[in-house]
Amino acid sequence: MRKVFARTQNVKNFITMMNNLQHRAEGVPGMGLVYGEPGLGKTQAVLWWTLQNDAVYIRGANLMSGRWLLEELVEELGEVAYYKTSDLFKQVLRQLKQDPRTIIVDEIDYLTGDARTIETLRDIHDKTNVPIVLVGMGQADKKLMRYRHLYDRISEKLKFEAFTQNDIKTIIEQISEVEITECGIRYIFSHTNRFRQIVKLINKAENIAQANGLSIIDEITLKELVDNEAENIKAG
Repeated sequence: MRKVFARTQNVKNFITMMNNLQHRAEGVPGMGLVYGEPGLGKTQAVLWWTLQNDAVYIRGANLMSGRWLLEELVEELGEVAYYKTSDLFKQVLRQLKQDPRTIIVDEIDYLTGDARTIETLRDIHDKTNVPIVLVGMGQADKKLMRYRHLYDRISEKLKFEAFTQNDIKTIIEQISEVEITECGIRYIFSHTNRFRQIVKLINKAENIAQANGLSIIDEITLKELVDNEAENIKAG
C-alpha cells in the first residue's frame, strides 16, 4: 500500500476552508468547525494538515478542564507549563503573539459540556487572532450553538459527508498497489463507507494479489474477502 494521503472531496473542501481562515479579511473572525460522522477521515485530514502547516494539534479528552487544555497548548508550543492557571493562559498568549500558529482541537465533543473550557478557546482567539478549528462528531454543530459568543465567531463550517463512489475510486487509485476493477469499486462503495474498512479491504486485496500472482482484483474476489471476514467474526 502506498504511503500517500488520499485527497477525497472532503479533504479538498477542508483545504479550501483552512485557506479561507488563514487569508480572511480584516475583522472576520477566525474560528472554524469541522464535523461529521466517524470514519470519514476527519482526524486523518487535520493531522495531515497540521504537519504540512506547523499547526498546533490538541485532542480533547473526557474530563479535560480549561487548565488541562492550557497545559497541552503550552507543551505543544514548546514551553514548560507554569503552575498557576493565569500564568498558563499568559504563556499561551505570549507564544501565539510571538509566533502565530493555527490551533486545531479534535474531539471537541468532550469539551462541549464545560463552558469554562469552551470559553477559554474563545478568549485565546479574541486575544491572539489566530485561527482556531474545532473538530467533532455529527452533532458538534448543535452542541456548540449553546455557546453563542463562541458560535458567532465560527466563520467557516464544514461537514464531512459520506464518501461518494468517486471518492472511493480516488482512495483506491492513490493508495492501492493493485488495480481494482470498476465493478470492484462499485462493490466496495455498496458495502462500506468508512475509511478504515476501505483501507482494510485494499490491504487484503493486495495480499491476495501478491499470493496468487494477480495484477487486478475484481468484485468476485472482494466478495469472497468480505464473506470470509464475516465468517471469521461469527466463528471467533
